[in-house]
Amino acid sequence: MLTRRAHNRVVILGRGGAGKSTLAARLGLAWSLPVIELDKRFWTPELDPLPKDRWVEVQLELTGAKRWILDGDLGPYDVLAVRLRAADTVIVLDFPLWRCAWRALRRSRENLAFWRWLVGYRRRSLPVVLAAVAQHAPDAELQVLRDPGAVRRLLVTTGWRADCR
Repeated sequence: MLTRRAHNRVVILGRGGAGKSTLAARLGLAWSLPVIELDKRFWTPELDPLPKDRWVEVQLELTGAKRWILDGDLGPYDVLAVRLRAADTVIVLDFPLWRCAWRALRRSRENLAFWRWLVGYRRRSLPVVLAAVAQHAPDAELQVLRDPGAVRRLLVTTGWRADCR
């Protein structure tokens, strides 16, 4: 679990449907940190991805703040290095495909590219994510959570209570 050191710049990554936004919101309350959903900053109104150079600029602006939680994993479109270099804490949600697919089906309709990314996440994306963390955030505290129980245990250590939503 996370240590008692300060958690001021938190990056949350993981497969679609893993619960990144929910965890970010709860940690934001527990640690009094502003939460920024990267999906809202990355996708254009036409649902096209931002060009990589523009995405880097946006992240540089966001990470210029002293305290934040950046929630999002944009798969093959992402440029992780920018936010990882600024992070003191990185949380990766590595939940099973069946759980994430079920949550994604319940929440909204997604396109084929999303489903390809979701299905191939553990094999293709997760190794890239973990290598990026090792390269760009070697001093950040890393937590890889593999099930909802691990998330609950993490939240308990923060003082977050389920009855205080």
